[in-house]
Amino acid sequence: MSQEYDEVPDVELDARVPRGQRLQLPDSVGPTVDALPGLARVAASAWWHTTEWGVRTSARAGRRMARAVTDPGEAAALARDATEAAAVIGDLARSVTSGVPLSRALMSAGESLGELADPPGPADGHARPTADTMATLRQRGAELLERSRDVWSTDVGHPAYERILDELAPDEARILLLLLKGGPQPSVDVRTGGPIGMVNSQLVAPGLSMIGARSGCRHLDQVPAYLNNLFRLGLVWFSRESLRDPMEYQVVEAQPDVLAAVHSVKFAKVVRRSIHLTPFGEDFCRTCLVDEAVATTDFPQHALPPEPETGEPPNA
Repeated sequence: MSQEYDEVPDVELDARVPRGQRLQLPDSVGPTVDALPGLARVAASAWWHTTEWGVRTSARAGRRMARAVTDPGEAAALARDATEAAAVIGDLARSVTSGVPLSRALMSAGESLGELADPPGPADGHARPTADTMATLRQRGAELLERSRDVWSTDVGHPAYERILDELAPDEARILLLLLKGGPQPSVDVRTGGPIGMVNSQLVAPGLSMIGARSGCRHLDQVPAYLNNLFRLGLVWFSRESLRDPMEYQVVEAQPDVLAAVHSVKFAKVVRRSIHLTPFGEDFCRTCLVDEAVATTDFPQHALPPEPETGEPPNA
């Protein structure tokens, strides 16, 4: 080992520490550090001084200290973090003296210190907004209200449309176009029937339709997931009412999946339902999925959605 590493250089961590006066290591750590080889001694000492500097810097910032004054839990957490930081440095020294490679010991200590620097969030899983965040939110709210009073504003389309486009699959766009141009689509539920079904009817297969085939979806097996996503985005809703024209259901009820569900139980009955665009979904389609010249066309009318608890997905 080179002779230039025999002495640990002085490190000035704060202007309040007089020049030439070195910060002392705790008694439990100092003897172990002195026993290390020159390079390891420098590394261990640097780790300790860096940790001490980080704790002092955090204290000067005053954020955790200010919360600790009024929050006993934060005060206990602050004391625990300081104790754990000192324990990490002690573990580093013991690891090196026991033969653990220096790089591995430093990496392990760094990970432990990183966990202390980034404590877990609140137990409820919701981040508490800071004062800066609240000020920013109020500023954005004020700007939004200011824009609402601007009679010369040229804003077109809902601001959520851009985000919605990022969350749609190509097949889902095909389904929306079918609903826009073709109107509400028929769907059926297969339930148990017969004498027992009159008392307690069980759902066998929900939301069966031809909406995937009629819209030209490439992945027909994903149609239930597509419909659930469109419902989640507020673009479609599932009505418990049937369409006015009963002929709309004849082709649907003759499909193999519907027949298989009917034959899977001794007594079965088919309940007719329908799938509609919401007003928000219709405006989204007019704004994003068709040309401007077509957007003003009169498309088939959709029923208005009822209360949220009744507009459930077909498999709810």
